[in-house]
Amino acid sequence: MNLNIIPVKWSDEGVLMLDQRLLPTEEKWLTLRTYDEVAAGIKDMVVRGAPAIGVSAAYGIALGLNQFVGTDIADLEEELDYISDVIGRTRPTAVNLFWAIDRMKRTFAKAKAEGRTVSEIKQIMIADAKAIHDEDIESQRLIAKFGGELIDDNATVLTHCNAGALATGGVWGTALGVIRGAVDQGKKVSVIADETRPYLQGARLTAWELLQDDIPVTLITDNMSGHMMKRGEVQAVVVGSDRIAANGDVANKIGTYMVAVLARRHGIPFYVAAPLSTVDLNCPTGDDIPIEERDRREITHVKDIQLAPEGIGISNYAFDVTPNDLVTAIITEKGVARAPYTESLKAQFD
Repeated sequence: MNLNIIPVKWSDEGVLMLDQRLLPTEEKWLTLRTYDEVAAGIKDMVVRGAPAIGVSAAYGIALGLNQFVGTDIADLEEELDYISDVIGRTRPTAVNLFWAIDRMKRTFAKAKAEGRTVSEIKQIMIADAKAIHDEDIESQRLIAKFGGELIDDNATVLTHCNAGALATGGVWGTALGVIRGAVDQGKKVSVIADETRPYLQGARLTAWELLQDDIPVTLITDNMSGHMMKRGEVQAVVVGSDRIAANGDVANKIGTYMVAVLARRHGIPFYVAAPLSTVDLNCPTGDDIPIEERDRREITHVKDIQLAPEGIGISNYAFDVTPNDLVTAIITEKGVARAPYTESLKAQFD
């Protein structure tokens, strides 16, 4: 398999991002030279997917602090707070964003308490951002291992949105990591990817990734998944997540709840794959997860082509919440959690 898809990287010139808005027809790397540009890259979905957003946030903070001019620790800390606020306002649903910001702040506080200089703190922050990236890739490898064991040989797996290497720090992915893990274990696996309107992450990104790995993939429209399940052409559903509540309710790309309901109706296991940084133990249930609303133009247009008449009402919720009773298991780097999730997810943090 081609395990070299890494959508965000650190460089001496700035943060490098593979512009996912242009895939699959164009592979273009952007060099983001300021934290403002990194924040815009997250908000405008140059990079997307909860783990990738977390890595990008850490790199954005490190970049901003590295460009700070001065020798006063208090001023550097004030800059950290400002940068964190800017980046924290980009994508409200993905908890990995806030997890990464909090970790970077804790790293700063520790370095400050140790009496480090401004120059030393800058290097420490860069090193920790890189560590967050490395740890994310390792967590994906473990998710792939644990999740791959749940997929039967010769199974066809339905995915929704893109939870592959492009949505993470790279290499494996979460939901697609489970599929890659099964293939790595010698199993024959094929994939059905739904298009995932309105941003078409399934059609543009999931299909592109799987083609890189020579994993058989069939693209369907979003409203075809029930038909495929009824025909017996789906043996498992695997999705990622942008935030998992303490009780196991799962926020993921809009349309995930619909797929979960259909899977339950047809007796098909519905798996969620995500690192522990996506689990928010401070969020009791899915009702407490903020749901991002995006530009209405994403619904009415495909690029510059208008699809809908002027003057109509538009809703563009980017995520929905799947209740925990529809989730067969949640796969993290610590193993496979099953209901009751309030207990099993908490135990993974111990």
